[in-house]
Amino acid sequence: MMGIKEIMEIIPHRHPFLLVDCIEELVPGEKAVGYKCVTFDEPYFKGHFPGEPVMPGVLIIEALAQTGAVAILSQEDMKGKTAYFGAINSAKFKKKVVPGDKLKLECEIIKKKGPIGVGKAVATVDGKVAAMAELTFIAG
Repeated sequence: MMGIKEIMEIIPHRHPFLLVDCIEELVPGEKAVGYKCVTFDEPYFKGHFPGEPVMPGVLIIEALAQTGAVAILSQEDMKGKTAYFGAINSAKFKKKVVPGDKLKLECEIIKKKGPIGVGKAVATVDGKVAAMAELTFIAG
């Protein structure tokens, strides 16, 4: 299990924008599985939405991308680089993510060519799909 400290050694994200609490499984360059424990204290819940807090879909996609970035940037030849978005394709949102949810984040790298990688990403809560997308990373 990789905690926040180890994650911050791989990706440059920091609080309040680090959206992955731990990495449970890592195969460098191939796959990462992590978690985000969604709490009432998240700063975005004050405005999204008052009285009905829902994690913004764009932040779910960002959490998936950070998980994928851990997979990409944990490769020896990628250490010290940053993974940027190249594209977000086929994003779908299936279930609301709310305070108290444990968001499971999975990103499998399905294509790689030089500094570019494509990940198939799925976020689930209690085994039910909350969001999915195909994410293109450019490491630089």
